[in-house]
Amino acid sequence: MAKQASAQKVTIVALVENEPGVLNRVASLFRRRAFNIDSLTVGRTHRAHVSRMTIRVDAGPEYAKRIATNLQKLVNVIDVRVLDNEPHIERDLALIKVRSDDTDSRNTITEICDRYPARIVDIGPKVAIIEMVGTEEIIETFIDEVRAVGIVEMIRTGVVSMGRGIRIHDADITRRDLARVAAQSPNGNGRIV
Repeated sequence: MAKQASAQKVTIVALVENEPGVLNRVASLFRRRAFNIDSLTVGRTHRAHVSRMTIRVDAGPEYAKRIATNLQKLVNVIDVRVLDNEPHIERDLALIKVRSDDTDSRNTITEICDRYPARIVDIGPKVAIIEMVGTEEIIETFIDEVRAVGIVEMIRTGVVSMGRGIRIHDADITRRDLARVAAQSPNGNGRIV
């Protein structure tokens, strides 16, 4: 069932200006188009003025190009790529607090963690916190196994993705370049595209 659900999700990566209000504009675009954002992660890049957004959207692959085109039209968006059509690495991080108040639950947690790329990062007399990093599908399978022990609390970061090999999605553009290109925009509205 997880495979079927992930087939309806597309991964879009956008390089955006690192300024206030950009996240709101991107989220509003998805709200207006009635697409549900499954996960959204935003982080700084190695360039101070550029942030990278990884967006997983509940939409079929037929909508990916339309979403990317609409994103590219936003003022603060530098570049957009749909990663589903190229080789890429995806990772999700989950912190899961589980019941560990007896010997059986502690042993079960340890055995499950040994089978996955997971580790116990905190353990107390009543609960343990497990850190799990992997693909979305592996984390879903891991959660199903740990559920039998008793999940108390859980948080996930959302998917981050990067193209494999020499597929580089980087902005070699400076603020001065952005301003110059915007000033020379053919439609006179200050947009880059």
